[in-house]
Amino acid sequence: MEHEAGFMTMPGVGFFGLLLIGAIAGYVAERVMKRDHGLFTNMLVGIAGSFVGGALAGVLNINYYGFAGNLVVAIAGAILILWIFGRSKRG
Repeated sequence: MEHEAGFMTMPGVGFFGLLLIGAIAGYVAERVMKRDHGLFTNMLVGIAGSFVGGALAGVLNINYYGFAGNLVVAIAGAILILWIFGRSKRG
């Protein structure tokens, strides 16, 4: 089932859901990667992670929908972003 998502939204959740998922995903990724960021940075990392995770899920043909699906994808993407950022800063 194909879902349309508008700009700054995720499939199955609206704009405020995007912000909430971004904040939660950024916080979880921050803890997993042992970093220390503020709420705004966590939200940005989580939102960026949702787009990275969504693109990766699309490439891997993984279907997700709703709050829980978007949260899992956003957490995975946020962790990937922080991992890549950490690797690039060391080199």
